[in-house]
Amino acid sequence: MRVLVLFAHPCPESFNAAVHNVVVETLEAKGWDVDDCDLNAEGFYPVLSELERREYHDTPSNIDKVRPYVERLQAADAMVMVFPVWNFGYPAILKGFIDRVFLPGVSFHLADGGIRPGLTNIKKFAACTTYGGTRFRAFLNGDPPRKCVTRHIWYACGMPKKRYIPLYDMNNNQTPALEAHLDRVRREMEAF
Repeated sequence: MRVLVLFAHPCPESFNAAVHNVVVETLEAKGWDVDDCDLNAEGFYPVLSELERREYHDTPSNIDKVRPYVERLQAADAMVMVFPVWNFGYPAILKGFIDRVFLPGVSFHLADGGIRPGLTNIKKFAACTTYGGTRFRAFLNGDPPRKCVTRHIWYACGMPKKRYIPLYDMNNNQTPALEAHLDRVRREMEAF
């Protein structure tokens, strides 16, 4: 089974990078074929250009500029996103990946006036996130990343089994809480 791990933090020394490492190491130890996509290290360009927007609905030519990423996404049996929550949203590079790669004909199909999921190849999905703020602050702001992951991405994948693994209040957590979170991530990935 092949899993696409989308990682979206620019700093290799970050706690989010430690989460990413646990995800990759645990999945590999469990026998997964891991396609580790570090968007920053790969230099993914997140800006949807004017031309790409104009060609957005022109399938299949709309994938030409991002074909390697589309192929990786379509080759996956599972997907794990690892990212920090910044300003109650995705980092720009991850948002840009979704804008540029989750295209009509890829992540969804327009048919009969409705939308059908397109990534039905993905049978399992997880997101490991870190928030600077508390769960309560996220709740007061509507927790957009949680909703985007557990609704939009989940639906695009044909509603697979999903896990959302957040660490809130990152700015105030001490070593025991951070280590406990890494243990939780490890257990979740062992059961993935």
